[in-house]
Amino acid sequence: MLFNKLSIPVMLLTGSLCYLPVFAQEVPTPQQALQNFGIGAEQITQLEHGKIVGYEVSETSQEELAIGMAMILPVALPKIIDYIKRGNLTATESDLIASAPLANNADINSFKKFAFNDKQLDEAKAFLEAEPGDKFNLSKPEIDSLKSLQATLEDADDKTLLKAANQKYREILLQRLLAYRKSGLSGIAPYSRENGKTADPAMELRTDATISKAWAHYFPELQQAWLNYPTPLPPNSTEQFLWLNRMVEDRPTAILNHRVMVAGETGGIFISRQFYVGHSYNSSHVVAGGLPYKDGTLVFYSTCSSTDQVAGMGSGLKHSIGREQIKKEMIKRLQRLNKDMKRKASAVGQ
Repeated sequence: MLFNKLSIPVMLLTGSLCYLPVFAQEVPTPQQALQNFGIGAEQITQLEHGKIVGYEVSETSQEELAIGMAMILPVALPKIIDYIKRGNLTATESDLIASAPLANNADINSFKKFAFNDKQLDEAKAFLEAEPGDKFNLSKPEIDSLKSLQATLEDADDKTLLKAANQKYREILLQRLLAYRKSGLSGIAPYSRENGKTADPAMELRTDATISKAWAHYFPELQQAWLNYPTPLPPNSTEQFLWLNRMVEDRPTAILNHRVMVAGETGGIFISRQFYVGHSYNSSHVVAGGLPYKDGTLVFYSTCSSTDQVAGMGSGLKHSIGREQIKKEMIKRLQRLNKDMKRKASAVGQ
């Protein structure tokens, strides 16, 4: 399927960076960070004049789209951290239908607010009838379990079908969460595709975490724990699990997200992986952060997302279109952050 509007996550520090007191690891200087990202003197000048600049992020396969963006905000890092802590960034995400954190003892009730609604009945029915392919990201055992469920719903009315679809999806989300928490990347089941093929989000996420050399240089313990989860994270780390229901390509989709945050006065880093995505793309890996820069803050973030939609014939053109769409959304979010921070600073100064 050739996308007409590719919807790929470009989260910007959407978990609180401010839970943590200090860094245990060495923190790069802003100059080191700019050098690591290949941002030269001309772009630094643009940054210092309030422009948003891009930097190259390696793409490791035909299915991957990757891009990095940076800007300097004219406010101190603690104010940005406080802004994020209050959940202001998440509140601006127009494509978010619902979300909720997942506690250590999460069970089926943790997903009770995830649901297809009455207007999404066709989507719920399509889910119940899912086959191998890219319409839904499901493993072969999950598809087989749906076929077994279908046999019990042969004469069911729409209300019953909707209820059954919601309950089954919640069960799948819970099982995927438990498998990931138990075995990390190794616990992520592949998505079943046509002709016996599969998509492997575990391999994609492992590659993305391995190739992120810049942040790994300064946070090697965090990178190793991230790769080998559920190996314990460094003691100065805070993690969060949550589920989301987003509109992606005009369709609701379930997402399971694992985030790790480290922050202090000298800087902050945020890493996130979407280890299950209901459709349209396979996985997403985000690295974001902030460093004090002169009288403001250097903010940077990158996203690596994998989607079958940009592979195959015309891959180069598809990648170009996909990157441009991601870039526009990233710029929009950075501009929104900048505007909000200036507005808050102005209100305080009055």
